[in-house]
Amino acid sequence: MVWKPNVTVAAVIRQDDRFLFVEEETSSGLQFNQPAGHLEENEDLIAAVKREVNEETAWHFEPEALISVQLWRQNPDATSFIRFCFSGTCHSYDPNQKLDEGIVATHWLTHEEIVARQMRLRSPLVRLCVEEYLSGQRYPLTLLKSLLDVNHA
Repeated sequence: MVWKPNVTVAAVIRQDDRFLFVEEETSSGLQFNQPAGHLEENEDLIAAVKREVNEETAWHFEPEALISVQLWRQNPDATSFIRFCFSGTCHSYDPNQKLDEGIVATHWLTHEEIVARQMRLRSPLVRLCVEEYLSGQRYPLTLLKSLLDVNHA
């Protein structure tokens, strides 16, 4: 059997000392997460995070930096995830856009409100991304290279 982790993207979006979060239905009940989701076939990481933010929040997202790349597995029998966490800004909100299935609401939360919801965060990576962002951790997007559909001679 070949081991293959799931690749996901997430966005830390801050406006006026509040962070954009989604409240979503999960197998563990309602939980909070950054706008996040899976990388799709034929999609690069930047396109994936822009798409996921828009589908889950109705905001258009412009990534500005990579905060971190995280590897997480809840236990030895669980799926492993490689998560690329971005920071950036939002613009062009569409209040009439239907949100992704499972998204109950979006919230702008303070750091204190995020910490208070610790037990309802989707994974430990959620708070970790916010903490890394607040500590000033940023890497240029040029760190990422996408070579999709490139012939190699």
